[in-house]
Formats: sequence, structure tokens, C-alpha cells
Amino acid sequence: MSRAVATTRRLSRDADGRPAAPVRLVHLGVGNFFRAHQAWYTEHSDDAADWGIAAFTGHSRRTADELAGQDCLYTLLVRHQSESVPEVIGAISAVHVGSDLANLRGHLAAPAVAVVTLTVTEAGYFRDESGGLDTEAPAVRNDVAALRSGSPEELDTVPGRLVTGLDARRASAAGPLAVVSCDNVPHNGAMARRVVTDLAREVDPDLAVWIDANVSFVTTMVDRITPRTTDEDAADTRALTGVDDPALVVTEPFTEWVLAGDFPSGRPAWETAGARFVTDVRPFETRKLWLLNGAHSIMAYAGSIVGHETVADAVLDPEVFGWVEDWWDCASRYLTLPAEEVTAYRQALFDRFANPNIRHLLAQIAADGSQKVPIRALPVLRAARADGELPSGTTRFVAAWIAHLRGHGVPVHDVEGERLADMAAGTVREGVAAVLEWLSVDDLEVSAMVEQQVADLEARSRER
Repeated sequence: MSRAVATTRRLSRDADGRPAAPVRLVHLGVGNFFRAHQAWYTEHSDDAADWGIAAFTGHSRRTADELAGQDCLYTLLVRHQSESVPEVIGAISAVHVGSDLANLRGHLAAPAVAVVTLTVTEAGYFRDESGGLDTEAPAVRNDVAALRSGSPEELDTVPGRLVTGLDARRASAAGPLAVVSCDNVPHNGAMARRVVTDLAREVDPDLAVWIDANVSFVTTMVDRITPRTTDEDAADTRALTGVDDPALVVTEPFTEWVLAGDFPSGRPAWETAGARFVTDVRPFETRKLWLLNGAHSIMAYAGSIVGHETVADAVLDPEVFGWVEDWWDCASRYLTLPAEEVTAYRQALFDRFANPNIRHLLAQIAADGSQKVPIRALPVLRAARADGELPSGTTRFVAAWIAHLRGHGVPVHDVEGERLADMAAGTVREGVAAVLEWLSVDDLEVSAMVEQQVADLEARSRER
């Protein structure tokens, strides 16, 4: 790639971007994914000039300072297979640190603001085992006490910050609005509704009633790979644009956003940028969870065991891709979307996975398998067993994870890692039996097949 540009500068709206749009959206959780996804859709909507975003970080000032230093602009570098295309995104009109409650309340109290979007990861919702708000969590207890005081100066949780913002909206009679979770969690709209109303009820039951009557919670399915930005990405961007951008985001060409729910005070025309509005997101959530996320897990565990480091390396190995296709063949039978749509999605996934310019590390994907494997593999396994089948693609999924827990492939990084590694230790038979019991799988035929597949993968690992 040419690096002919010798001098660099910072972005500014005078030189690089359109005028800032009036703030009508608020976003909590300014990370790379939000800037490659929701902000990109807003930027590309036909009415983008009418919809500016006030973005709030989590706890760090760095992103806010980086964006504020360049008029809230940033470069999105889209890595195609044969080229990289930079684009300046100007959808963010204001940026604040997450602790800036005065500006958060001010924005949400404004009638012009119609939508709040969230990308805060599953942990940011502070749920207990039942799916409700974890009222025993110290951060939640602190927020409840602060909110009961009437004018909190500090709040530690996203539900707490939403509640104080919604309380300000109620006080100003600014009207209804929509809350849109864009976190990669099934039924994320219902999840957000429950924790927010649970917290409001703890603080002020009347506020919970107002939220129920005036706030819609939209469910979404989101998809766009956004790997960590590297020094090479920054150097390529400087060479292509002459801009030294500390807020640079790197992404793939593919993007998808499926939404279901009401927007009582309006929204951007995201459909003109390719968003899809449906009555039920669940078929799309399941397709993504099984076909994309499931394939990622198989490559992360089995692919790393046979020596691969990235998704692109793994999927271009015919043996590993054969394992992925074996999984896809089984999972696809239990999807409810049209067969031709599933086939097209599988081809699109292969093309995405094979993109050598998206360096998606298997070690990163492999993290926290205890949270991922049960929801990705087990529904397909149980459906196939109910049909009298013994699906090798699904059992290999589980076997690869168990071999990973036994020390093969990438290192284990998991909230349950130490306990599960202890379970998986010992002979293959002992390890498989313990982990399958933890997964609530009591099936002798499945156990036998998983044992054989673990033994085969471990033999491959020792051959390296």
C-alpha cells in the first residue's frame, strides 16, 4: 500500500464533515461497534441532516476527549478483501463522558430527543439469574440510594443513568421516546425494559408507571465485525487520507440491523441505509446466533487446536471449514427463515470470514465459552436428538470446547474458567462426563461421540 502522504492533520468539520445535525438521538456506550454500526446507519440515512447523536462514554474519558478534539468526527476504515476504503462519519453531534449526568438529563429532557440507543454489553445491565435487576449488586445499591436522594451527582450503572434521564424527561413533560438496545443479547428490548423498570420501581413506583406508559423498548439484532484498531490500521489511514485520527474505527463491508418495536416520537430513516424493520426479531437472532456465532466458536476452539490464529486462516483450511459446514447443515434445519435466505447468509458468512484484511483473532472469540456454548450449541443438539439424530457437527462443537478447557488451542479466558478446567481434567472420559453433566446433557450416545472427538482433537494438537 502506498504511503506517499508525508504530513498529517486532525479531522475538522470545516475541512472534512457536514455541519453537526441537531441532537435528536442519545447513545450510551461509545465504542467501536456503535461507531461502525448505529452511527454509520444514521450517517447514511436519507434524513441524516435532521438526526444528530449526543454520545456518552462508559467510564473512560479517552474516547470523549479524542472525539471532542476533532469536532466529533472520526474515520471508519472499511477493510475489503482487496482494498481499504476510509470514510469520515459525522453523525455524532456532541460527546460526553458517561458520568456527565447534567448533560444526560438535559438531552433527555428535550422534546426533540426521540430515541436512546445502547451498546453497553450484557454485563452493563446488571441482571440477576432470573433476568431481573440484580438489586444486591453494590453498584445497583449505590445507584438506588443516590436516585432516592432526588438529584444524584454520580451513578455507576447504565440502568441508573437511564432512570435519572427518564425522570428528567417526565419532569419536563417532553413526551414519549424509544429505548433501543443494540447489545448482542437475545430479546435485548425485553431485557432493557425489565432492568430499567425494576430500578425505577425501587426508586419511585410512579416513575415506573410513567415509563411503562411513555417509553417503548425496541428489540434488535445487530451484526458487523469491528476488530481492535492496530498501529497498522492507523498507518494505512494516514497514508490514504493524510489524517492522524486517534478515534479511528476499523470494520468489514458487511453490516446488518434488524429491529422490531415502536418509535413513538419518530426515528431516522434507517431503512434507507439498509436497516430492516420486522414484527419479530427472533428468527434473525437465532440465525445469527447459530450460524455466525456458532461457526466462530467452532473455529476458535477446533481451529486453534489445529494451529490457526485468525478466522480467515481457519475458514480457508478445508478441514476446519468442513467442520463449520457440518455444524451449519445441522443448525440450518431448525431455522424458520426461508431456505434460500439461509443459503445466501451462509455464503455471505464464508466471504466475511475469508476476508484477510479483517484480523479477527480466534483467542478473542474463544473467551467466555461458558456463556456462549450452552446457548449456541445445545438448542441444536437437543432438537437433533429429539429427531433421533446424532449430529457430528454439533457434538464436535462441544468436543472442541472441552478440548480447549483441557488445555489445547488458545488459552482459556472465562469467568468460569478455573472451575471448568478442573472439571475437564483427568482422562478424556472423566472430563467429558463432568462437563456434559454441567451442561445438563445426559445422553450415552452423545457422550461416546464427544469422547471420540475430544480424543481425535487432542491427538491433532499433540501432532503439532
